[in-house]
Amino acid sequence: MNVQFFRLACALAFTIAASLHAADPVVVKWGRFEQSFESGARYENPLQDAALNVAFVSPGGETSRVPGFWDGGKTWRVRFSPNQPGQWKWTTTCSDAANKGLHLQSGSFLCSAPASPKTRFEQHGPVRVATNQFTLEHEDGTPYFWVADTAWNGALLATPKEWDFYLQTRAAQKFSGVKWVATQWRASPSGDLKGEPAFTGKEKISVNPEFFRRLDEKADAVNQAGLLNIPVLLWAIGGRSAEQNPGAFLPEDQLILLARHMVARWQANQVVWVLGGDGHYFGSEGEKWRRVGRAVFDGISHAPVVMHPQGRHWVQREFKDEKWTGIIGYQSGHGDSDESLKWLTGGPITQDWENAPRHPIINLEPPYEGHLAYNSKQPLSADLVRRTLYWSLLNTPTAGVSYGGHGVWGWDDGTKPPADHPGTGIPLPWQKALFLPGAQQMTNLVTFFSMIEWNQLRPLPGAVVNNPGNASPRKYIAAARSVKGDLTVVYVPEERTVEILLASLPPSPEVKWFNPRTGETSAAVAVITDTTAQFPTPTEGDWILWMQTQVKK
Repeated sequence: MNVQFFRLACALAFTIAASLHAADPVVVKWGRFEQSFESGARYENPLQDAALNVAFVSPGGETSRVPGFWDGGKTWRVRFSPNQPGQWKWTTTCSDAANKGLHLQSGSFLCSAPASPKTRFEQHGPVRVATNQFTLEHEDGTPYFWVADTAWNGALLATPKEWDFYLQTRAAQKFSGVKWVATQWRASPSGDLKGEPAFTGKEKISVNPEFFRRLDEKADAVNQAGLLNIPVLLWAIGGRSAEQNPGAFLPEDQLILLARHMVARWQANQVVWVLGGDGHYFGSEGEKWRRVGRAVFDGISHAPVVMHPQGRHWVQREFKDEKWTGIIGYQSGHGDSDESLKWLTGGPITQDWENAPRHPIINLEPPYEGHLAYNSKQPLSADLVRRTLYWSLLNTPTAGVSYGGHGVWGWDDGTKPPADHPGTGIPLPWQKALFLPGAQQMTNLVTFFSMIEWNQLRPLPGAVVNNPGNASPRKYIAAARSVKGDLTVVYVPEERTVEILLASLPPSPEVKWFNPRTGETSAAVAVITDTTAQFPTPTEGDWILWMQTQVKK
C-alpha cells in the first residue's frame, strides 16, 4: 500500500470516528480528563459518608480503576490521565448506590496525540519503575533521572508568584522534581499561607476543599515547569511534635481516607507518591503502614510509591514485598561524624541493593546544605553535601538523589530558624538559599550524568585499591561500572591519587576527569603497573574519574 495513501486513510478514519463522537471531549495523550458530578444527596461529612470510584476502559480494552473525590458542596470529581489515543469509556460506582448523581454514571472521551509537546512529561509520559527494576523511566522508555529538591513547606506557604519563581529557578538549575508536604505538619502546624489546615478533627476528619484547591494550582505549576510532583501525603514523625503530624496522630482508617483523597486529586498530575514522611516503620508501626499502603493503592492504577523513613533507617526488608511499593527510599540524615558517613559508605544500602524483588534505591534526604550538623554543630558545607550526593548515586545502582537547602525546605524569611528546628542553622531567606553553592553545583551533577548511560551503572567497590575510606569514611572513594563493562565512574573526594584495578577498566578506554565544582572536563594520565592504574587528580578537591570505551569512528 502506498505510504501517503495509508496516512490519508488513517487521518480520514480518525476524522470519521471523531464525527461519530462529536459530543465527546478531546484530551491529549498523557493530559488530564476531568469530569464533575452533582451528588444526589448532601452528606454531613462526604469523606466519611460516601466513596466514588471510576473505571476507565481504554481503546485497547484495558481497565484502569481510580478514586474520585468530594470537592465541596454537592460537587464530586474524577481526574484521569489517558495513555492511548482513541475513544475511552468510563463508568462510576458509589458506595451509596441510592445516590443516582454518583452511582452508575457513564460517558466517554477521545484521546488524541500530543500537539507540540513542551515538557518532558508531554514528550515522554509519566514516570514509572524501569524494566530493569533499578531505575526510573518515562512511559515511553526514556530514562528519568531523579534530581529532586526538598521544598517541604514551599507549596504550603509560597504565593503563586513566589512558587513560579522557585520552580523556574530549580528548572534552570536542572532539577527534575520537587518534594513538598501536602497537609499541615510540624513545620507548618497552621496549614497553608492562609492559615487553613488540610483537614480538621481526629476520629472522624473533615477535609477542606479550599485548601486543596490552592494546592491543585501549585501541583499544576510544578508539572508546567517540567518538574515531577513528589508530595508527602502523611508526615509521620512522632515524639514531641506527634500531635502536629497526621501520620502520627490520626487513626489508621482516617489516614487511609485522607491519603485516598489526595491521590484522587493529583493522580492525573505527573507524580511520585511519598506515603509517609520521616516515620518509624519497624515492628507494629511497619505493619500499620503496610496496611495503609495496601488500603490506599491496591486495586487502583497509580504512580510509584515510596516511604520516607527517619535518618539512617533502612526499610527495604519492611516494604520490598509490598506490591504497591515502587521505590525504596532512605535518609542518610544530617550528621557529619564518621559513624554517620560510614552508614552511607559501608552500611546496609551498599549490601542489600541486589535483594529481590529489586527496586530503585534513592537517598531522599541527604544533609541539608547550611543546616547545623548533628555532630559538629557547624553548618553543613557544599563540600560534604557533594560527597554525600555522589556516594548516594554510586553506592547503589544509579537512579537519582535528592538535595536540600537550609532556608528553602522551611520556606524561611530569614528572621528566625524553622519552627520545628530552633537553632539548626543561620536563618537564611529561601530566595537566597536557592543559590547556595551546592544548589548551583547540582547543574554540574546533572550535566555529568547526562553524558553517560547512568541507568546502566552498578556499584563496583572492589575496583579501588587500598580505599582510604576504610580508615576515614569522609575520604571514601566510590566506584561503579556499567552492566556492559564499557563505562567505569570513580568519585574521589580528596585523595590526590586513586589506584584502580586494571580489570575494572573498560576495554580501550578514553579517560577524563570531571570537576563537580565547576563542571569542567580535563584529560587524565595514568601510571600503569602489572595489575593497577594510578591516576593523579588535576588539583586538590573532589573529582570524578570517567573511563569509557572509545567509540570507533
